[in-house]
Amino acid sequence: MSSKTYSKRSPGCYKTRMISRLASCSCGKLTVRCQGEPIRVSMCHCLACQQRTGSVFGAQARWPKAQVTIAGAATEWTRTGDEGGTLTHRFCPTCGATVYYTCDDFPDVIAVPVGAFADPTFPAPSFSVYEARKHSWVSVPAAAEHMD
Repeated sequence: MSSKTYSKRSPGCYKTRMISRLASCSCGKLTVRCQGEPIRVSMCHCLACQQRTGSVFGAQARWPKAQVTIAGAATEWTRTGDEGGTLTHRFCPTCGATVYYTCDDFPDVIAVPVGAFADPTFPAPSFSVYEARKHSWVSVPAAAEHMD
């Protein structure tokens, strides 16, 4: 869920407050609040993301850690990526939904699966990675940068 607030300062002049988005697990016991716009929204077609999500790709948005507030208990699972980096996924111990993850290559960044926001107006991915493993019937936004 996203929110934008405008407060009237003087006639014809409006001040915009920073956008805030709330992501949560299925049962609502683990939440992540992200302030501002994401620094990157991407879709990943690697086999690990396919297995992790149970879908044909993973979609995630990244924020600077300082703009993220986490509430609730999380269970961790760590894996090594194709290029050797370590990713630590955090998911709800009650319902099992992944709500955020970190990568040791980017310690000041938190990634959140786009679906955890349950917001159909969320910005489209601007990057599509591991396209060599993309299912042939999946469409990628035309404006997205493509990487194998």
